[in-house]
Amino acid sequence: MADLKDLLRGIEYQCIRGNEDIEVEDVVYDSRKVTPGSLFICIRGANVDGHGFAAEVVEAGAKVLVVEEDVPCKSDTTVIKVKDTRYAMAFISANYFGNPADKLKVIGITGTKGKTTTTYLVKSILEQAGRKVGLIGTIEVIIGDTHIHANNTTPESYLIQQYFRQMVDAGCDSVIMEVSSQGLMLHRTQGFVFDYGIFTNIEPDHIGPNEHKDFEDYLNCKSLLFRQCRVGIVNKDDSHWESVTKGHTCELETYGIDADADLKATNLELISGGGKLGVEFDVEGLMELHVEIAAPGRFSVYNALTAIAICRHFGVEKDAISSALMKAKVKGRIELVKVSDDFTLMIDYAHNAMALESLLTTLKEYKPHRLVSVFGCGGNRSKLRRYEMGEVSGKLADLTIITSDNPRFEEPQDIIDDIKTGIAKTDGKYVEICDRKEAIAYAIKNGEPGDIIVLAGKGHEDYQEIKGVKYPMDERDLISDILAGR
Repeated sequence: MADLKDLLRGIEYQCIRGNEDIEVEDVVYDSRKVTPGSLFICIRGANVDGHGFAAEVVEAGAKVLVVEEDVPCKSDTTVIKVKDTRYAMAFISANYFGNPADKLKVIGITGTKGKTTTTYLVKSILEQAGRKVGLIGTIEVIIGDTHIHANNTTPESYLIQQYFRQMVDAGCDSVIMEVSSQGLMLHRTQGFVFDYGIFTNIEPDHIGPNEHKDFEDYLNCKSLLFRQCRVGIVNKDDSHWESVTKGHTCELETYGIDADADLKATNLELISGGGKLGVEFDVEGLMELHVEIAAPGRFSVYNALTAIAICRHFGVEKDAISSALMKAKVKGRIELVKVSDDFTLMIDYAHNAMALESLLTTLKEYKPHRLVSVFGCGGNRSKLRRYEMGEVSGKLADLTIITSDNPRFEEPQDIIDDIKTGIAKTDGKYVEICDRKEAIAYAIKNGEPGDIIVLAGKGHEDYQEIKGVKYPMDERDLISDILAGR
């Protein structure tokens, strides 16, 4: 139970009907979850508008409505009008859960690439330094020993505050979270201030219906983080870093490889051999140390450098940072799986042309005997993505093994044929093996010394979606079965 006036702290509103001096039993934004005495927030979604359920939720016992527009309801219902119900929900939720962010060091990472990997790196480093760290991200939410499957990179504000509350109750002192442009645009991260806001990079992405109308809108939404944090940490090598930080209200720090940044990686050296790939480098500037990481390429250096830039604020010792970075492993993100001393195999989530091109280009720097790309494309998605991924793999890989991903309600062979259309624009060699386990088995069985084999597209996913059903399928299990002859 909570006092309505206390819940409305921090937002501008009008009480256009009823009484503010009341108590409510619960805060709800899903009409199906309304209980007697609750406060219901009318949210405009992409497909459904909560204002249309006003009469229904009042009938179900809602005591208070928070609205942007007039709605029909009983005369004794309290109606609170605000400019933006999503913005209001963030503050109402924070107040409802007792403003738990005040008891946490909150770190938010935004950017097109690198968010997921960096959150796990930071969590690993801080935990080795003795902190208890919660995580909110694309793959999952982690609270102590509890792992919750994630539906959105950045959850609704109510869920964020609920997770923060659970983290505080579980003894966490910090939280690292991925902050999507959608999350910022929809005010999911309002109601609190980030202690540290990080920008990794930006490329055209998430532009289209129900997302961002153009790149400028995408950029502007990313920039909101730097008006909502105390310290901003940005990648100075990204050409848009000044645009992203325009109008910032925080202290600013920079990191990079090429630019004259506050924290800089120098003397990069690629490491390979024995089925492993990595890179080592020196860090100069705000912190000085030598780092070796078991992940390939410049983008791995950026991820590590981002983590170092964050963790130095927590007083983590150099040795602890170096040790944690060497051991860190992120499921489905350039995840090396040892199958042979002769060649290297990795699992990665690259599921569009941009990500696949970045990954394959990086791996070619290691001068493999052959670069082998194993991937499929999702059903009920753009055919253009299939053409583009086929063309990228045909251009950069020495051998492409086309297989099935999540066919959903399409026929796997139809998707494979679309990928072949893209490959046909190149001179790339390919084979097609529809069954994903058989495709992986083929890649392993035919692996040659010095090969790098990439299983792309599934990453952290542990299922395959066919005709509306998600069947268990984890590539790590498939590899174990193949090696065991099952």
